[in-house]
Amino acid sequence: MSKSKNINRRRFLSSVAATTAAFTVVPRHVLGGAGFTAPSGRLNIACIGMGVQGIGDMKQFLNNPDAQVIAVCDVNKESGGYRGGETAGREPGRRVVEKHYAAKKASGTYKGCAAYCDYREMLMKEQKNIDAVLVATTVNIHAFAAMAAIRMGKHVYCEKPLAHNVFEARSLTEAARRHKVITQMGIQLHATDRLKNAVEMISSGVIGDVKEIHLWAGSPRWPQGIQRPSETPPVPDSLDWDLWLGPAPRRPYHPVYHPRNWRGWYDFGAGALGDMGCHIFDTAFWALKLSRPTNVEACSSYFIGSNGKQVVNNETYPRASLVRYEFPARENMPPVGLSWYDGGLMPPCPKGLSGNVRLPGSGGMYVGEGAR
Repeated sequence: MSKSKNINRRRFLSSVAATTAAFTVVPRHVLGGAGFTAPSGRLNIACIGMGVQGIGDMKQFLNNPDAQVIAVCDVNKESGGYRGGETAGREPGRRVVEKHYAAKKASGTYKGCAAYCDYREMLMKEQKNIDAVLVATTVNIHAFAAMAAIRMGKHVYCEKPLAHNVFEARSLTEAARRHKVITQMGIQLHATDRLKNAVEMISSGVIGDVKEIHLWAGSPRWPQGIQRPSETPPVPDSLDWDLWLGPAPRRPYHPVYHPRNWRGWYDFGAGALGDMGCHIFDTAFWALKLSRPTNVEACSSYFIGSNGKQVVNNETYPRASLVRYEFPARENMPPVGLSWYDGGLMPPCPKGLSGNVRLPGSGGMYVGEGAR
């Protein structure tokens, strides 16, 4: 999202590992710039979103001696530690932090971790204490929480997908440059040796000029192609439903949205393409230097309403989709066509392979010509 002339500033956060993020954190005086006097050498971090991914990301900070977590926030008051309870067998965010820093707290070198339900309240109250913010909420909150932190001059690590739409992503990019902060999106596979090796092999010409790419994500792990439920069960006592909705249009609570299943709903998530595509498209864009496509064509499964007829579904992403992108020639590389499949759709098996060969549930296939 943003670049800096000082190479040290760019080392603020770097993600590794396939499932949870790990980071390289530099001391506060490096990020602060000229004239900055730090009260300590550690980077003070606040974390927004204490679900599975948020806790996993936060633990990487806890293991880094150059950083410390001083505040956590979650609209589920049990997950965030706001009331000190437990959710789904997991320890809440604040308890995880306090246990990790128990020795430092006892010695007086750590002042403790504050817990909030509303990220806006946390940012206002902790503004003078925090240097950087982790955002690991539902996708519809990403841009709003990240923007609030950026405008305060805080560095931001935001989980993927970066934003709910293109406008939000561009707005964050412009704000990060304007406020001169360090930012990174949590696309952890980007730093794995497996992906780097694939990029090196493709870009070096081992399989020749790539003119055709097939990428697929299999069936999503959350419901898609469904309509809004009519039932209105009570909101769990631990959940602030209004804060969970955030900028999305108001609707009654239902467990079909939260937890996890929000990814398939237009108002909250990005569907299979937006959610898993961040990882799966990465190799192609990196290795083949792709930019804007010149043509995009899409088709998807249709939705049958209660009347037995095909209707427009304005609630969730389709059960399955096939999207075809055409990219122009780049430098010394020829034009390339890229096909995306999800919802169980798969590309054709390459010619020359045995009929017993089965493609993995998700992945990519790069068709090269004239290998060097």
